[in-house]
Amino acid sequence: MVATVQRKRIEILVDTPLVPRIIRLIKEVDISGWSVIKIASGGGRDGRWDHDEVTGAAAKSIILMIANEVKASLFADRIAPLLESHGLLITIGNVEVVRGDRF
Repeated sequence: MVATVQRKRIEILVDTPLVPRIIRLIKEVDISGWSVIKIASGGGRDGRWDHDEVTGAAAKSIILMIANEVKASLFADRIAPLLESHGLLITIGNVEVVRGDRF
């Protein structure tokens, strides 16, 4: 069986215009890789929303990354002030990663 190591998977649901700011925070804590996934629609406590192709006003994205525990903790501390003010949803969970030396 292939060897794995435990890392943290971090997912953030964010208004798309805020993505560059979040990526700056990711770089500040030296997380080396991330992916941005555009979301077509969703729903939550405030009801359903859809991506508006004309204005992009309701555009949302998910930023996904894998990090070691130290970097994940540093990132959580850095992003904490934005959670309430920008209505972010962030999840951090344990994952088993192949080639963990990359994260």
